Amino acid sequence: MGDANQSVTSDFILVGLFSHSGSRQLLFSLVAATFTVGLLGNTILLFLIHMDSRLHTPMHFLLSQLSVFDVGFPLVAIPKMASHFLQGEGSISFEGCAAQIFFLTLLGVAEGILLALMSYDRYVAVCHPLQYPVLMRRQVCLLMVGSSWLAGVLNASIQTSITLHFPYCASRIVDHFFCEVPALLKLSCADTSAYELALSTSGVLILVLPLSLIAISYGHVLGAVICMRSEEARNKAFTTCSLHITVVGLFYGAAAFMYMVPGAYHSPHQDNVVSLFYSLVTPTLNPLIYSLRNREVRMALVKMLSRAGLRPK
Repeated sequence: MGDANQSVTSDFILVGLFSHSGSRQLLFSLVAATFTVGLLGNTILLFLIHMDSRLHTPMHFLLSQLSVFDVGFPLVAIPKMASHFLQGEGSISFEGCAAQIFFLTLLGVAEGILLALMSYDRYVAVCHPLQYPVLMRRQVCLLMVGSSWLAGVLNASIQTSITLHFPYCASRIVDHFFCEVPALLKLSCADTSAYELALSTSGVLILVLPLSLIAISYGHVLGAVICMRSEEARNKAFTTCSLHITVVGLFYGAAAFMYMVPGAYHSPHQDNVVSLFYSLVTPTLNPLIYSLRNREVRMALVKMLSRAGLRPK
């Protein structure tokens, strides 16, 4: 009992992202720059969608929710890591660790479900354009977003409570740059094999079910795109959907590695790299992928710059 109580009151020590690298200053600068670009890009995209009435569409509403997730994910993980690097120490309280697990799990699950629902939006837009205003009316969009948040909260509550229920009475050193379930379970002095199996099983369900919806949706979309007579319409539809598929591949590829592949088959260094990818790189790429190839978003950005007197001549 003393050890268990100690696990509740003691801090954890995060090893950090750069402990296995020689070029620490350079890598930190790259991470800081990527974090800034991602935060700025998602914030601008949110602002444009909110302010420009032409972007008040179901697709852009779902895209704005994706930007909310992509703002939250790096904010939970990166500032704490940066603070540890600058201060030269990596301690995090038990409560702080619990908060990181909860919010990162919530955002990860919610974003995965949202990406699947966005694929359904593209399916309706391409395959049933005349029914789109009805099938994707505001109530449906709100239900989609609400269900993604609800699923994230439920999953995060269960995973956080179970993970932190285990006693951590041995090493307090987490070989990771933020508190993540697989990294923490390695430190428990209890048998976590049953929970790890349940975690992998639930990970398969959480990842496979949305991926199945995505595959079905884009299968129908590709079939409809191939049959289009207008080359311009075909190219526009194909470009839009290929961008969505790229985002899905980046996000789900990293998540599958962390939560579907057993921990024995990947090292802490690989975990750090993959976690950095879906906690920082993907949230930074999403607004760039969507905004640079989205004509409506580009027009809204030009309009905003024009009003601010910054439009290039």
